[in-house]
Order: sequence, then structure tokens, then C-alpha cells
Amino acid sequence: MITQRAGTNVASVNYHFGSLQHLIFSAAERVYLRLNAERLALLQATVKRAHPHPAGAGELIAALVGPSIRWSLDPASSYGVLRHMTTLAQASDHPEIFRPMIEDIEHHRQFIPHFQKIAPWLSEVDIGFRISCLLGVRTQMTRNRHRTDELTGHNLDLCDPNTVIAQVVAATAPMFTVPISNAVPNPSRP
Repeated sequence: MITQRAGTNVASVNYHFGSLQHLIFSAAERVYLRLNAERLALLQATVKRAHPHPAGAGELIAALVGPSIRWSLDPASSYGVLRHMTTLAQASDHPEIFRPMIEDIEHHRQFIPHFQKIAPWLSEVDIGFRISCLLGVRTQMTRNRHRTDELTGHNLDLCDPNTVIAQVVAATAPMFTVPISNAVPNPSRP
């Protein structure tokens, strides 16, 4: 199907890309770069809007996970390419082909200093862990919404990206706003 649509043949694909997996990686990489460009543009806009104050946790979280959630809910987006690439990478005999994209975290690291401004009691390690947790929530919302739909009794419109992003922000913002060391212990708990 790919060669027919491109008006070429399998030999040309193999010559230019080396394999079908390399072709899929190249296509996914283009989508991935556009998605990350949107994520970083949202980060910069959020920081600029808040200046001279630090950007709020909710806005930073929305910039980090919002593009993936929006794209995953938009049938006209190219998000399906990333989803297919991730599935293929997990089943591939050559996962090293996909490793550069799957293990890329530089765009996520750009959020760390902004979270540190609003949560200075957290170390870079603590913030990195929380960002990883946010990415897990994002993956749940982009790949397993059915489970969330069941758990919420079908009472949230999980097809509305604004609803999903608002719920993710509400559930995760406290990770960056409540210092653990200042939490009041419950004397009734052992």
C-alpha cells in the first residue's frame, strides 16, 4: 500500500530507508518533531504570559501533556503514526531502530527549570520523577481511555480534549504545589 500510494516500489523504499521499519521511524520522527515543537511553543507562551512570575503548575502540565492528548483525539492528526510506531517498536526484532525517538527526553527536560521555580523544595530528581508520572498519565489518556471511561462511570466526556486536559491538570498539579515536608501527619494513622 505504501509503495502504491508513493508511486514507487519496494526496492526504492529499501534503497532509501533500508527497511519498512526505518521508513516507519522516519515518518514517525517527522510527526514527533512537530508534536514536540507544539509542546515547546506552548511552554514558551506559558512562560511569557506569566512573566515576570513563574508559570503555574497547571499551565506547565497542560503544555507538557496537552498536545499529545489533543492530537490523540483528533482523527485528522498524525498521532496514529506515533501510536503505530510505538506498537511496532515493542514488537520489533530491531528495537534499536526506534530507540532514538522512544528514549528522547530533551524536550521534557526543558520543563524542569520551570517546575523548579514553582516547587523549589523539589530536587531535579523529584521533578524528573513527577514529569515521568505525568507522561504515564498522558499515555493512559492517549492509549487507554476506555479504562478511564469505565472507572469514571462514563460521566466525563473523554472525547473532549479540554475536559481530559483539565482533569489531568486537576489530578496532577498537587505534585508540584504541596511540599511533602510540610504535609501534616495524620495522628490516627500508624
